[in-house]
Amino acid sequence: MTTSPAARLIDGLSEVAPETWDALANPPGQPANPFVSHAFLLALEESGSVSAETGWQPAHVIVENKGAIVGAAPMYVKNHSYGEYVFDHAWAQAFERAGGEYYPKLQVAVPFTPVTGPRLLTGGNTVAREALAQAMMAFAKRLEVSSLHITFPTATESSALAAHGFLERHDQQFHWHNEDYADFTGFLAALSSIKRKNLRRERAQAAANGIDIEWITGSDIKELHWDAFFAFYMDTGSRKWGTPYLTRKFFSLVSQSMPDQILLVLAKRNGRYIAGALNFIGSDTLYGRNWGAIEHHPFLHFEVCYYQAIEFAITKRLKVVEAGAQGAHKLARGYLPARTNSLHWISHPGLRDAVARYLKEERRAVDEDIQALTEHAPFRKTDPL
Repeated sequence: MTTSPAARLIDGLSEVAPETWDALANPPGQPANPFVSHAFLLALEESGSVSAETGWQPAHVIVENKGAIVGAAPMYVKNHSYGEYVFDHAWAQAFERAGGEYYPKLQVAVPFTPVTGPRLLTGGNTVAREALAQAMMAFAKRLEVSSLHITFPTATESSALAAHGFLERHDQQFHWHNEDYADFTGFLAALSSIKRKNLRRERAQAAANGIDIEWITGSDIKELHWDAFFAFYMDTGSRKWGTPYLTRKFFSLVSQSMPDQILLVLAKRNGRYIAGALNFIGSDTLYGRNWGAIEHHPFLHFEVCYYQAIEFAITKRLKVVEAGAQGAHKLARGYLPARTNSLHWISHPGLRDAVARYLKEERRAVDEDIQALTEHAPFRKTDPL
């Protein structure tokens, strides 16, 4: 870019052509991330899953140069801290006890989706990335919000934002890695004998009671499948956090706009679907997103969410399965700890200093925990078959 770029805010993805947004979010030659695609983010808006009413008001950042969009970021004005998976409730409470107003704040994220991926969408243009970072901070100051948060960015973006004074936070997830396994049996062979026996036992018990598993993707996904899955989603979501985030319409919209990037794993018993897991398919990664069930069966959750995802990844030659946030129980099932990052710009100097001190200790604790968990990985060393 030879001239100074200009930045503006838009209140919806419909203001940007899909091909323009996607060229910045998922440029050719780079691993594709379905969650920053125009189709996924637009479905969240058009379904009413994100809106001012739900506390996720779109305020996306657009950077232009000579009339062309060279950078973008999915940003939202938030009046709460739900649906982010990076928890700052304690910061908000402390600031408000001291007389401050933590909300509204700005959130650069994919709503309800704790998946690492690009957040500063520039198609790899580092100059545009710098302009985008500066623009986000400028809007935070102009709007007089307490803070600006970028959750689950890439490692490259994290380093770039830290250089601008953002505070870095670490957390962990559990990811499965495909070591060129020929099949699930090949994966089992890599485990220690006791872990291998446990997995076989869990899969056998999950399949008991006449339960069958189906993989459904692409145009084979029908509204009847979404009706069944939505019932599972609502049951689990209502028990876990009160009001589930995604509307029924969202699932129909993504099924229409990106069907080949969706995998539904559904469990059926006596001719009726009883449980299911929603996954999204990237160029080299399978992303486990939501799970639910209307019947309880031992180990069915592990089977539908974890083991079927591994089988699908092996079959499709995908490199990684990301099984969502939290869950140290995934370690025994072949999912290894992986660090995630978030970046935080805080306006008030006192709150910023307090958070900075806390994050320094938290980063150390998280990194030590990841190291300790990695040492207890379930894979065999000298254990014979």
